[in-house]
Amino acid sequence: MPPPPPPSVAGKAACFLSFAAARDRCFSRRFLAAGLRPLAVHLPDAADPVTTVHMWVPASPPRNPLVLLHGFGASATWQWYPYLRPLIAAGFDPIVPDLVFFGNSCSRLPDRSDMFQAWSIKAALDSIGVKRFGLVGVSYGGFVGYRMAAIYPDAVERVILVCAGVCLEEKDLADGLFPVASVEEAAALLVPRRPDEVRRLVRLTFVRPPPIMPSCFLWDYIKVMGSDHIQEKTELLHALISGRDLSTLPKLKQKTLIVWGEQDKVFPVELAHRLKRHLQGNSRLSVIHNAGHAVNLEKPNDVCKNIIDFFHEPPAAVEASDEEMV
Repeated sequence: MPPPPPPSVAGKAACFLSFAAARDRCFSRRFLAAGLRPLAVHLPDAADPVTTVHMWVPASPPRNPLVLLHGFGASATWQWYPYLRPLIAAGFDPIVPDLVFFGNSCSRLPDRSDMFQAWSIKAALDSIGVKRFGLVGVSYGGFVGYRMAAIYPDAVERVILVCAGVCLEEKDLADGLFPVASVEEAAALLVPRRPDEVRRLVRLTFVRPPPIMPSCFLWDYIKVMGSDHIQEKTELLHALISGRDLSTLPKLKQKTLIVWGEQDKVFPVELAHRLKRHLQGNSRLSVIHNAGHAVNLEKPNDVCKNIIDFFHEPPAAVEASDEEMV
């Protein structure tokens, strides 16, 4: 990333104090206050940690584990902090990993596939004795969650996919379904390196983006939360999209709730309907009004209610597959 331009006096103060670092600490304190603790799992073992998966886990062995997988952007704490207390109050034990190359998770292996991400998270869960669990994945985390559900059907009980365009095909980019026309453009959008790129991403993902986004704060965010593993994250996107074809996507055995922002510009709602058709009656779609791709941050109460209601439903109730509007 090129060096930032000389900051103004206000910019110097913001960078010196680091608003992004302060928010990061605040979110970590919220996780601690909710009874979760940070844990680094070394794979295959601590003696030779080829891959490290960082997770927030309950202080006591979980009785009703719910795995929450984040999307591209900052670490998991930034994306899941509004959900902890409502989920715990509803009887769930949240487990919140950083996907590999996000937050404090990393690997020396060259594999960038969603299959490798799925294996890493599953191995980390096995290491703490969590054998069966519910799963919620947002955006890229939904791609990983879908793969986990497909290859570990005995472990993943039910699945919620939030704005996760798992049914996209590489040809969709050239066909104009997305705001980008190539994998390279997608990587430039989702791994921003300059304030103008962050602004574009925020305006695409939020229905009501902040009206003012000062460059000094955006440089600070990029430095604190967006400057690690840029090359690896770009490679993750290439591995995810290149050659992707719906005909090779497995169908899930688990009951699945699809949650989507009605005005999603990153993964248009057409992909939600495509996924529902692909799962052939094994899913239900909930479309949330006045929300975009960042529906988990724009409408956390609505998304959280969907999560709680879905996982509390008896098996017979989950059979329903009608579309819901929220």
